Amino acid sequence: MKLIRLRYKKWYNISRDGLTTNNPIAIAVLGICSALAVTNRVDNAIAMGLAVVFVVTMSSLTVSLIRNFIPSRVRMVTYMVIISSFVIMVQLFLEAFFPLIAAALGAFLGLIITNCIVMGRAEAFAVKNPLRYTFFDGIANGLGYTYVLVIVAVVRELLAFGTILDVRIMPDTWTNWVAMALAPGGFFVLGLLIWALRELTNNFETVSE
Repeated sequence: MKLIRLRYKKWYNISRDGLTTNNPIAIAVLGICSALAVTNRVDNAIAMGLAVVFVVTMSSLTVSLIRNFIPSRVRMVTYMVIISSFVIMVQLFLEAFFPLIAAALGAFLGLIITNCIVMGRAEAFAVKNPLRYTFFDGIANGLGYTYVLVIVAVVRELLAFGTILDVRIMPDTWTNWVAMALAPGGFFVLGLLIWALRELTNNFETVSE
């Protein structure tokens, strides 16, 4: 029973860190460029978020699986090869089935390879932990990244175009806020969201292991 409780606390803390108290964007301030570039539309934000969830989870699992065989002097190169392989898979999938989204994401899709969230989880967590914990860590950090992108995108698309997922929400008399379609609008919304999330995380208490 004690072992089960310890494992529950471990999984809880891993999930909580990725989603809230150590959120990749709001707390660790990683992946900001993509958070600003692809959040003018909700569909782009969802696609980028799911792509990062897949890449960070699968690359972390792979690193965890072979962690005892990776020489320390080439670990970064090994991470890069693993991450780039999964990014290529995502690119090919989107180009084959969702070409418009792939075109909209453009170079930022390929730049997942250099995203500090993905590399950071491989180095800080996956290489030191077994598969079961690494899986939760990858999912939590990927979803933590994704929901921030989606929230920012909902606000930006609604104000900039009057739509959400291209469905008209605002009345026809609505005047589009052009600034929200541009990077300055993204900075403003993201800044407010980061402030709100940081205030909320101050109310979370860490579950001791």
